[in-house]
Amino acid sequence: MTLPSRRIALGAAAALIAALCSPVAQAQAWPSKPLRIIVPFAPGGVTDMVSRIMAQGLTAELGQPVIVENRAGASGIPGAEAAAKADPDGYTLMMGNISTLAINAAVFEKLPYDPQKSFAPISMVARQPLLVAVNPAVPAKSIDELVKLGKAKPNSLNFGSAGASLRLATEAFNQATGLKMTHVPYKGSGPAMTDLIAGHIEVLFDAFSSLYPFVQEGKVRALAITSAKRSPLAPELPTLTELGFPKVDVTSWQAIVVPAGVPPAVRAPLVDAVHKVLAKPAIQAQLAKQGVEPVSSTPQELATYTEAEMKRWKAIAQVAGVKPE
Repeated sequence: MTLPSRRIALGAAAALIAALCSPVAQAQAWPSKPLRIIVPFAPGGVTDMVSRIMAQGLTAELGQPVIVENRAGASGIPGAEAAAKADPDGYTLMMGNISTLAINAAVFEKLPYDPQKSFAPISMVARQPLLVAVNPAVPAKSIDELVKLGKAKPNSLNFGSAGASLRLATEAFNQATGLKMTHVPYKGSGPAMTDLIAGHIEVLFDAFSSLYPFVQEGKVRALAITSAKRSPLAPELPTLTELGFPKVDVTSWQAIVVPAGVPPAVRAPLVDAVHKVLAKPAIQAQLAKQGVEPVSSTPQELATYTEAEMKRWKAIAQVAGVKPE
């Protein structure tokens, strides 16, 4: 081989290696290994349940195992930090929610991640209303009666919350109705529900899928739900919006994000895969059975929504006097 020919061959080889190492080539090969969805909460909650249903669907759609990894603790902060600092190669996803992507910014002075800048949005996935429930001994069988009871004796009603998002949802209700209830914090929904059933607290706002089984068992009384429209699983329950409190249109929501820096050529097929999974009747049925509504979005729609949620909950926290920790 002559020297010029050798140079041409070496140049071609170098170009091929560079092409194979480029982000585009890597994106074309994606996914070539298992993926993980970081869930910043313990197993058994709504976000975990949604993640496991989506993991099954994405495994079938992408042809690679999608593993759920729970990183619980501190309002989802450690898990969100781990996701934000993961390699931006498209193999780490996070199932974010109203807490990690919106409310934490309102109640914590410093976060080890930025809800907007640390992640690239993929799609909204699901939402469900909160249920407003009271202990059966509370002499209120409607929201109107609860408001009258609470106003007659300010701070006589205790409300529990298993995290900042549920506390602020209840504070939004207080602000809309003019109620003054006493906050009792809990480290999880389980202990809060136990105390509601036992009568140690009178009022609890929590996810529909978590509270409704206790309503069906007669252990607590449901008064309303917080979404704009009624739930098909409990059509008899009015919404706070139709009762005259549209500002308490609150939904617990989940969304998939990835670390900032994941190449667009990887994000695009991931967005497409998530949308295809959410469109499957079997996936929709699994979510609906839990009282969860499947909801997809474009990345930009998700970014716009989370930004608006951050602003909304910061304003509610300020009025409620919830100081950043």
